[in-house]
Amino acid sequence: MTGTDTATALERATLDKAARENFPVAPFFLPRAWRTDLMAVYGFARLVDDIGDGDLAPGGADARALGVPEERAGDRLALLDAFETDLGRVFDGTPHHPLLRRLQPTVRRRGLTPEPFLGLIAANRQDQLVTRYETYDDLLAYCALSANPVGRLVLGVTGTATPERVRRSDAVCTALQIVEHLQDVAEDLGRDRIYLPAQDMKRFHVQESDLAAPSAGASVRALVAFEARRAHDLLNEGAPLVGSVHGRLKLLLAGFVAGGKAAVRAIAAADFDVLPGPPKPGKLQLLREAGTTLRGEG
Repeated sequence: MTGTDTATALERATLDKAARENFPVAPFFLPRAWRTDLMAVYGFARLVDDIGDGDLAPGGADARALGVPEERAGDRLALLDAFETDLGRVFDGTPHHPLLRRLQPTVRRRGLTPEPFLGLIAANRQDQLVTRYETYDDLLAYCALSANPVGRLVLGVTGTATPERVRRSDAVCTALQIVEHLQDVAEDLGRDRIYLPAQDMKRFHVQESDLAAPSAGASVRALVAFEARRAHDLLNEGAPLVGSVHGRLKLLLAGFVAGGKAAVRAIAAADFDVLPGPPKPGKLQLLREAGTTLRGEG
């Protein structure tokens, strides 16, 4: 396989995951230039998450692209450090990894700054070191690194960032992260991670062992319902972001909010039992929520 073939394969292995996300990454109705740049941003965000979760394609090609020695190819912190170094080359030099080379024209075209990208790397570095969160505020601080930068990058790519829109976007992105955590309680536990605040678990008399059960008992369901309501309230707080923009961007942002609200409804429809697997909304529910969001209804 040539170097060009390897680079293409690395890009495809990551970018093809866009179709499986809970939200529209770069839907067809957006201008082509936006879609190109949003996919470049997605490639960065997906790859850094794959590094942090240990989900890289087998064979070590990503590690080689980042200059990580073969004996350290399984060291997630070493990979994240190398990835951060390569990110620096996006802003000043020539990056090594093909997904970062793909990102460089986007950064230059849109005048993007390093901070949101560094936040996503910091979140994945934190995942290697922190596996439990004591308070809801601790979880919000994590979401500020792991989720909010994505919304800020969308606003940056589309040239629509204002302080108020950033604030609303942060609320939506934090909500989406919380919803994803609720859907993935069992999967996260398999990675020895719990994103349900320990204080809330104590309040609802939930033990870690309860999260390993095949289905949720009453205490776990009550806890999940409580966190789902928090996520729904954050989505309502961020929803005015949709009405602050126009045209095709409005459709995109409505899709984010609607996806979150539809997921919350799916969790509720499962009677808040998320342990057998992530409750997912159907397409009809997504369309209904999108219509409600576009009309500015609650």
